[in-house]
Amino acid sequence: MPIIDVKVMEGVLSREQKQAIAQGFTDVLADTVGEPARGVTWVVIQDVASGQWTMGGEPVTTDGVKGMLRGTPAGA
Repeated sequence: MPIIDVKVMEGVLSREQKQAIAQGFTDVLADTVGEPARGVTWVVIQDVASGQWTMGGEPVTTDGVKGMLRGTPAGA
């Protein structure tokens, strides 16, 4: 049974967005390896606490990720 592990920054994605991501990954897997895989595919979406990731040695925060998604350059 496939397990797809997705890590996201806490407080960035809504429940609906997480559900859409899980559905999308499941669809791709079932389309690729066969429909029987759909019912046994697990998608785990884990929220990582703000500041617990680093990029280029700098902490990544919830506000920073939300800014990136709005198109604001990192560090701006």
